[in-house]
This record gives sequence, structure tokens and C-alpha cells, in this order.
Amino acid sequence: MRHSDERHATLREVTCERCAAVVQVTKFSPQHTSVQWNAESVRACAEFAERPADSERHTPARTCASMWESIDHAVRDGRLEVRAP
Repeated sequence: MRHSDERHATLREVTCERCAAVVQVTKFSPQHTSVQWNAESVRACAEFAERPADSERHTPARTCASMWESIDHAVRDGRLEVRAP
């Protein structure tokens, strides 16, 4: 039996309700979410823009509370499905 994994997951666009940044998302469980940011979405993100410039030199894992809230809303509204790989 062959199992799919996140390399073959269906990504859905989710738009941030705060700043309109658009990312690609797939949810495998309530705890496991894969979010793909691109250069345009990073530039559009209001939370990233509020961070000091020094933080950009370090490439930390990028997180945005507003985007996570938007993803949660998309799941609750049925616009984003939770699908096990």
C-alpha cells in the first residue's frame, strides 16, 4: 500500500484577514499545518513588517499570529479541509 505525504498534498490559498498576504496551506491534522510563504506574501505581511530589521538577517522560522488565525477561520468555515496524508 502506498501512502501519500506532504510532497503530494493539495495546497489551498489562504488570505490573511489582517493584511491580505496570501500563502499556500495544507492541514494534515489539527496540529500539523504546512504553510508555504513566497517573497510577495512575506513583503505583504504586517507582522513581519513590524519586526526589527535585524531579525531578517537570521532567517528564523517565520510565524505570524494573524495568518494562523486566518488559517483557523478557513478551517472552521470549510474553506480549508483537514486531510491526513
